[in-house]
Amino acid sequence: MRIKATISYNGAMFLGFQRQKNCSNTVAQTFEKALKSVGIEGKIYGSGRTDRGVHATGQVIHFDIPSFWEKKGLESLKYQLNSKLSSIKIKYLKEVEPTFHAQYSATNRIYRYIIKLSEASVFEEEFVSTYELEHLELMEQALELYVGQHDFSFFKKEGSPTSSNIRTIRRVDTVKLKKYFIIYFHADGYLRSQVRMMVEGALKVSKGELTLKQLQRQIDVKERFFTTLAKPQGLYLHRVTY
Repeated sequence: MRIKATISYNGAMFLGFQRQKNCSNTVAQTFEKALKSVGIEGKIYGSGRTDRGVHATGQVIHFDIPSFWEKKGLESLKYQLNSKLSSIKIKYLKEVEPTFHAQYSATNRIYRYIIKLSEASVFEEEFVSTYELEHLELMEQALELYVGQHDFSFFKKEGSPTSSNIRTIRRVDTVKLKKYFIIYFHADGYLRSQVRMMVEGALKVSKGELTLKQLQRQIDVKERFFTTLAKPQGLYLHRVTY
């Protein structure tokens, strides 16, 4: 039986989502270890990777379970796995068709980036990124430049080969809530570190370090003005739809 799981996790506790050869402290490997402890062998497959320090409130994964767990039930499986997991929680488990794939079946992915406009408290340091921004209207203009289908070759981490660098940003929403500025990206998919680099570009425009014209030239793959990334702490894989 194939299972679709919606999970959340504190990315500060892991070296990213994707399994790695030289370490075991990733979300995927930690989850697979918990599965193995309840008699489920095999790998999990996620809707997308998240970098070290990046969180998730709605990451979707899939995995297959043996017949004896079909009899025990998904609520029991959820309870047992959550009791073994630390800094990862299963929100929902659902039986899906055998052809379902967490990555390839997804139609929309939403990332959320939380900026605190003043100093973060000790309880927030892992979960928000702190920036002093005086020109939020400029930042919103910069974010709008990303909307549409673009070749994002200049907005990905180096050494990240892909079959295509074209992605479609369907919309970008922003919310100003007291001392917080929150950005939501809606897209069909993202390149590695693309969201953090897009946020970095908008931040640079807001701070006067980059013009809207220069940012547009980088989006158009005409000229590269920066390769730095926004901080990971404020980034969340918010929701994936199918």
